[in-house]
Amino acid sequence: MTALISREELRTHIDEGSITVLDALGGAYYEQQHLPGAIALTADEVADRAADLLPERDALIAVYCSNPACGNSQAVATALEGLGYTRVRKYREGIQDWVEAGLPVDKG
Repeated sequence: MTALISREELRTHIDEGSITVLDALGGAYYEQQHLPGAIALTADEVADRAADLLPERDALIAVYCSNPACGNSQAVATALEGLGYTRVRKYREGIQDWVEAGLPVDKG
């Protein structure tokens, strides 16, 4: 099972620029709002796009989707781990938690 990352840890890493954040919802959900600097990557895109988007397999990566009931983030995390990425973390609470905490999001 993928290790978890808390909102506070994730925010610190985003502020420091020490993490790559992946939005596992993609599409219209990503366009509407996403965590600052997040890259859209859905589970069905991992095999084709991961090597280009994430060249360092030991880089710190956080994956999120909408909330704990959404399985997209785990699907992306599992696919990345299967490709040899070693520092994948899941922000289980997702963008819903982020927005409810009043934290900034990017749009478009």
